[in-house]
Amino acid sequence: MANPTHRHTRSRRDKRRANWKGEIPQLVACPECGEPRMPHRVCPGCGTYNKRKILETVEKEG
Repeated sequence: MANPTHRHTRSRRDKRRANWKGEIPQLVACPECGEPRMPHRVCPGCGTYNKRKILETVEKEG
């Protein structure tokens, strides 16, 4: 395999790595309980998805 014959500068290396950043997941409010959840996933608070009860959840004491 070919190997680089010339060294890349720090700026050239960092330009390439500039797009390797994490993303903050976007959250939406659950229509049933209002708790924030990720879109297209079961709500961790009430266990509903698409207006149907999918998971049984334990009530939080508070």
